[in-house]
Amino acid sequence: MVRFLLTRIATAIPTLFLVSVTVFALMRAIPGDPAALMLGDLAQPGQLEALRAEMGLDQPIVVQYLYWLGDVLTGDFGRSIATRQPVLPLMLDRFSVSATIVLIAVFFATLIAVPAGMFAAWRQNRAGDIAVIATSTLLLSIPSFWLGLMLLLIFGLQLGWLPVVGYVPFSRDFGSALLYIILPVVTLVLVESGSITRMARASTIEVARLEYITHARAKGLSEATVMWRHAFKNAFAPTLTLIGLVLGSLLANIAVIETVFTIPGLGRLLVDGIYARDYPVVQGCMLFTAFLYVVVNLLVDLLYPLLDPRVTA
Repeated sequence: MVRFLLTRIATAIPTLFLVSVTVFALMRAIPGDPAALMLGDLAQPGQLEALRAEMGLDQPIVVQYLYWLGDVLTGDFGRSIATRQPVLPLMLDRFSVSATIVLIAVFFATLIAVPAGMFAAWRQNRAGDIAVIATSTLLLSIPSFWLGLMLLLIFGLQLGWLPVVGYVPFSRDFGSALLYIILPVVTLVLVESGSITRMARASTIEVARLEYITHARAKGLSEATVMWRHAFKNAFAPTLTLIGLVLGSLLANIAVIETVFTIPGLGRLLVDGIYARDYPVVQGCMLFTAFLYVVVNLLVDLLYPLLDPRVTA
């Protein structure tokens, strides 16, 4: 297990390094002067030069990257140009909002999609299977922003059952917080459950053809027992990989949902940073989301030995 963990960490480090280089290069390629943005249009040339020197912008691009990377490795992502707040605490505060919504959504998507996929595999080529496949395909085809807007229109504006936009922390008011996250969570559950359902169905069909499943059926066990006691564990392994990818991608791409529902999460912080040309915030958010994606997939890889001990061999 330790060797497996070290190997996976070693392969993740070059990925993060390449992401950091790409993010830094993209930020430097964007037109504009961070010093001019911070000081405003009335800044004197001497003030601009002094600030550029203070921020290291007068150094060669390689030197700027090395200084920035050194600061990042010590937890210093710089200060926001717009608010002058340290970027790391700002990101962590916003990330708690995004993580709450994403984790709840992935939990319920898994809870719905895995049994649905196994049911479809059990009823392969029958009416139940066709219905599940058609539904999951339809959900895969719907853009998340359109679905979110439709839910807002129906349940928020027309019926008035749920708040339209905004967010309330659970620490402030648990009941109100639940009401505010229902629509974003339902949107993510519907959008992501389609792919998980199809993967669960495909992996279950593959496992159901193995000899030990045939042997279990020959012993006279019920189909439900065969599916849940014998097939589920092996069929769930490929689905777990997809769930990890879904979780990582949602943490990285939740900006659309947070913009639709005006949720103050990490994705919304990134969008606001792009509009304001807040380079430290944009760099920090992009690198942080890449780190989250790598960590989530690393954790998923570490769960494989629990499902199949042969993985560590």
